[in-house]
Amino acid sequence: METFLEFLREVLKGIVREVSAYFFRKYILENKKTTLRRRKQKGGSHKK
Repeated sequence: METFLEFLREVLKGIVREVSAYFFRKYILENKKTTLRRRKQKGGSHKK
């Protein structure tokens, strides 16, 4: 019984770690503004 509880505790620790990492990536890292990029020029020939 005790080994089952240890196993269950480790599983729950892993789940909590994965969920917290997911929310950290989603809400902290993705909300940082990326560097502004210039718009790509449209194709075609550019005559001067």
